Amino acid sequence: MKRTALAIALLAGGTAASQAADWSDTSIGYRTGNRFAEPFNTNDISKNILNLNHASGYKYGTNFFNVDMLLSDKNDPSAKGSTNGAHEVYIVYRNTVDLGKVTGTPIQFGPVRGVGLTAGFDLNTKTDAGYNSKKRMLVAGPTVMFDVPGMLNVSLLALWESNAPYSTFTQVSTPRYRYDTHPMLSAAWGIPLGSTGLSLEGYANFIAAKGKNEFGKDTAPETNIDVQLMYDVSHFFDAKPKTLRVGLAYQYWKNKFGNDSSTVPGATARTPMIRADYHF
Repeated sequence: MKRTALAIALLAGGTAASQAADWSDTSIGYRTGNRFAEPFNTNDISKNILNLNHASGYKYGTNFFNVDMLLSDKNDPSAKGSTNGAHEVYIVYRNTVDLGKVTGTPIQFGPVRGVGLTAGFDLNTKTDAGYNSKKRMLVAGPTVMFDVPGMLNVSLLALWESNAPYSTFTQVSTPRYRYDTHPMLSAAWGIPLGSTGLSLEGYANFIAAKGKNEFGKDTAPETNIDVQLMYDVSHFFDAKPKTLRVGLAYQYWKNKFGNDSSTVPGATARTPMIRADYHF
């Protein structure tokens, strides 16, 4: 299909170009909180999250790659009747091609310093009692890059998403189901706050309803905002700047996975977290 070919072409271009990166930043991180939520679960859930993150710039654009490993406590069990917590791996990749760099003519106007095309994918696998998500999603669409200290990108992306859940309660495996193609307005930012050593970072995703879910129920539009305030503590350890950072984070996720929070318990999460990351 044309949309898949476009996404593959952009991804391939970004992968090849990343081998000649102009700049790169790789880190490992940890965050934790005790007020996570999952749809159809009335309990507050504690999670420890380990992540590997990589961002780089090349001649024609940027790459972003992140892997989260999410480890839940017993309030999000790994199977029916289990006292072990669920575990999940979630992968995100985005490649943004700067059209001004490709054409040799910068696209700049007002507060905008560049315009590009973004493509990528999300993949996840979770082992839990109720859903056992196996999400696959391609994304593609235009991106506007704003002229701010650090980075502020806003994208309008089409999402092609599917899943194939399995319930340990009913022992029913649902064949892979494709949702309606639907849009997402996405913002991502990383803005240093002067010379304070503080940085305001995060993302906000506003996702339209994606039609019926696997069980014939209407889905609801989602709002997923994750913001963090990080402080560079590298100087306390005689390390170069931005090597070690700690901070506070907060995530607000309404109608999680398209579940309507007005009828589904646990479908809205309000989660404070603490974070740390090490850059190498």
